[in-house]
Amino acid sequence: MLDCNDILAFEQSRSKLLGLAYRILGSWADAEDAVQDTFLKWQRVDRRLIENPVSWLTTACTRRCIDMLRAPNRARVDYVGPWLPEPIQTATSEYPEDGMALASTLSTAFLLMLERLTPKERAAYLLHDIFEMAYPEIAQTLGLQESTCRKLVSRARENIAQSRVRHLTPAARQEELLAAFEAAISSGSADPLAAMLSDEIELSADSGGKVPTIQQVLQGKDAVLAFLAQARQWWSTYDWVAAEINGGRSIVLRKDGLTQASISFAYDECGAVTRIYIMRNPDKLSRLCEARLLE
Repeated sequence: MLDCNDILAFEQSRSKLLGLAYRILGSWADAEDAVQDTFLKWQRVDRRLIENPVSWLTTACTRRCIDMLRAPNRARVDYVGPWLPEPIQTATSEYPEDGMALASTLSTAFLLMLERLTPKERAAYLLHDIFEMAYPEIAQTLGLQESTCRKLVSRARENIAQSRVRHLTPAARQEELLAAFEAAISSGSADPLAAMLSDEIELSADSGGKVPTIQQVLQGKDAVLAFLAQARQWWSTYDWVAAEINGGRSIVLRKDGLTQASISFAYDECGAVTRIYIMRNPDKLSRLCEARLLE
């Protein structure tokens, strides 16, 4: 039976556990399940034997996430069209300035990069570089030698550095992009938007096969602008709402009070747009209106 101190210890760690689980799993629903499983385990353990509740909870949650990643039903071989992480509405304006770098690790581009790492590389990197856990603790969490954990983090860092997904794009540049994007849809004036797109721009849409959308990743300015010109006939009839999604300025499209899509962006170091992410999967849009403050 949990007493008040035990419940308090868990609740004080909940935000951190959710932030860790969401980054590992790329799904808010799965992250909530992992944290709930951790709480159930916390209820059963003899807490008199636990010296550091935060460390114990982090270890239990990380191991549960890794087990979930390895589960057979996590395979996406049958997923229809491109897969994108579940978008969450964040409240980045409430982060202190020194917390913005942490908020940037919620970006869709960063989460997709993590998907290319092995489960243990992903966990080791997040625990050390994002949540500042020491290598001896990481070794205990993952059940590995400390030297192995150092190698895992090193490999993850190298891959993430090559992908260049952890830089911060100024808010003013993001606002400029949103204005140009909406103008291209509302008025058909696409020149300002085209000037902000990288030559290597890609556009992907996740519907999970549940609603109509493009099934292939579009590459290059011509293909992306042609799609956006066609999308005017649908999107111009929606209500456009600016939002903070995964730490960046984004767009939510609504009709009759229901969220139909979200649109978010990735940028290079010069502020050019390199990726456009469109979420259409209704299962992944169901929680979008709930703002999150995550560690």
